[in-house]
Amino acid sequence: MLVFVTGVNGQLGYDTVKELLSRGHRVIGSGTAAECCCACEYCRLDITDTVAVNAALMRIKPDAVIHCAAWTAVDAAEDEENRGRVYAVNVDGTANIASVCSALDCKLLYISTDYVFDGQGDEPWRPDCRTYAPLNVYGRSKLEGELAVASAVERFFIVRTAWVFGVNGKNFVRTMLELGRTHDSLRVVNDQIGTPTYTPDLARLLANMIESEKYGYYHATNEGGFISWYDFAVEIFRQAGYSVEVIPVSTAEYGLSKAARPFNSRLDKGKLTQCGFVLLPDWKDALSRYLNEIHAHGQGM
Repeated sequence: MLVFVTGVNGQLGYDTVKELLSRGHRVIGSGTAAECCCACEYCRLDITDTVAVNAALMRIKPDAVIHCAAWTAVDAAEDEENRGRVYAVNVDGTANIASVCSALDCKLLYISTDYVFDGQGDEPWRPDCRTYAPLNVYGRSKLEGELAVASAVERFFIVRTAWVFGVNGKNFVRTMLELGRTHDSLRVVNDQIGTPTYTPDLARLLANMIESEKYGYYHATNEGGFISWYDFAVEIFRQAGYSVEVIPVSTAEYGLSKAARPFNSRLDKGKLTQCGFVLLPDWKDALSRYLNEIHAHGQGM
């Protein structure tokens, strides 16, 4: 299968390429950087350029597209000077990809987020829930991206995930490790609840999906139950062997964030097993593998 993957220089795109290549698929990656950090063919592409997207995909004619590219800086998305670019990437860029996928009648897998919901209550969000009410610019832009995919493409997967971490980029785990080297104590919110997602584990699921014809909406994170960012930080320092006091605080007490954050990022993943997909491993196991991986790459703990 020939698979086109956008955003290959990001955390998820990077691991998705690795997984697809390990299965013998031909992979062409895209991004805006001059060079690719993956061992695949590379097409430098600005997905907001309609003409360029059409020309590239019509030339490549992929069997499937996995669309990982996105503006993901949630707080920066709130700045007035950035909003045009946020929507250009997350909405217009996605619509450009979807339009060509429709013309080619190829599969499209779009990565989305729990931020399309309002983040209230304590019930896990179901993948086929349509009570959308995003709290911030990032969430609204990702929802509009979802709508662009669903309205244009017949053979689509929309996979919502949360709390992503991987070796090829910035994430909460890396931030905690960096802060833990210079701080004896840290304040971390304990009223935002969800589950972490390790990108190599999610990449395996995405590959399984794209090899299937089980189209639709899905939710995917690692297993191991629902936790707070405080719980996550405590486990990060425990596994890394850091002596850092983690102080639980409410979102209101913490302050700092420009964008409103969801309190409830719980995602119901039951549809995965119903459709024959294997659930992701426990998040604590994923964290252990991540820490071993960055240590092996000399990124340290």
